[in-house]
Amino acid sequence: MKKNELSVMSEEMISSLKKTALFSELTEEEFTAISQVLKPIHAKKEDIIFKEGDSGDEMFILLSGNLSASGLQSDGNQRWLFNIYPGEFFGEMSIISHEPRSATITAAEDSVVMMLPSNDFYEIITHNSIIGIKILRIISHVQNQWLDQSSKSYSDLIRWGETARRRAITDEMTGLYNRRFLEETIKERFSNSSMNFRLISLLMMDLDKIHGINNTHGTKAGDLVITAASKIITSCLRPGDIAARLSGDEFAVLLPDTARDDAVIVAERIREKIEKRQVEVPASAGSPETTVISTRTSIGIAISPLHANTVEELEEAADTALRKAKELGRNRVEVFKLKFD
Repeated sequence: MKKNELSVMSEEMISSLKKTALFSELTEEEFTAISQVLKPIHAKKEDIIFKEGDSGDEMFILLSGNLSASGLQSDGNQRWLFNIYPGEFFGEMSIISHEPRSATITAAEDSVVMMLPSNDFYEIITHNSIIGIKILRIISHVQNQWLDQSSKSYSDLIRWGETARRRAITDEMTGLYNRRFLEETIKERFSNSSMNFRLISLLMMDLDKIHGINNTHGTKAGDLVITAASKIITSCLRPGDIAARLSGDEFAVLLPDTARDDAVIVAERIREKIEKRQVEVPASAGSPETTVISTRTSIGIAISPLHANTVEELEEAADTALRKAKELGRNRVEVFKLKFD
């Protein structure tokens, strides 16, 4: 962990800290008590604050600079998740539930981070529980604000959850889950022996010719079409189904306990609604004029255990069916076919 502790906090640091949400409810006396155990750290650009999977006994507040969070994907590559800005706190699960780090945090530029060790935190609230109550209430309030804004309710977030974790499982633009969360969910079902014989249908889909929309109307138009499609996908699903944006205009839907015919019904419903949806977009990149366009989607379906017995086989089968749908003219649904079908 490349970072250098600073010996003392400057008056400017103290002033900035008092303005952060985490300490906004503390009295001058309470802030003085907590500030004495905060450790200022100077992180140079590309220094790592902590790594995904690490254990940890401290939380952090970014005082200045910019931090980047990334998560490890199934292909072994790191994928950017979100940025952390001055005044925001992170790593709070180490204080609350002692859970492993859910993302890797790296300095995107030279930054100053305040570290709050859990031992010091609990030592303070042993003698002044009001400080602990106020800080935990702020953490809860920030979590609830996010839940209100996203209109989603994850049980682990309701139980405090970590800011990094909630962002690490969703796509920022559409609000759908991301590839990482989808793959982890599929792996969990395959690793659970009680679910080995239960049906899982996976839909893989691309929006047809989205690049043409970007070229003609600009990338903002493409984003509007992708966002509209994501809302349609969500509207066609049941509670418990999982929709994810994989990248660009690529989506996937996981349908637990769903047989072939029912999966086709869901896929056709999505395809038809996307085809009928009219989206208002700029007439051209940067133009104040608008026009209305539509798009279409191709969908491939694979079912476990009918077509696959592993995560990789299921994804490959659904992707093969998607390619077949494109080869046959797009704007259609295709189910994976075994060689002997």
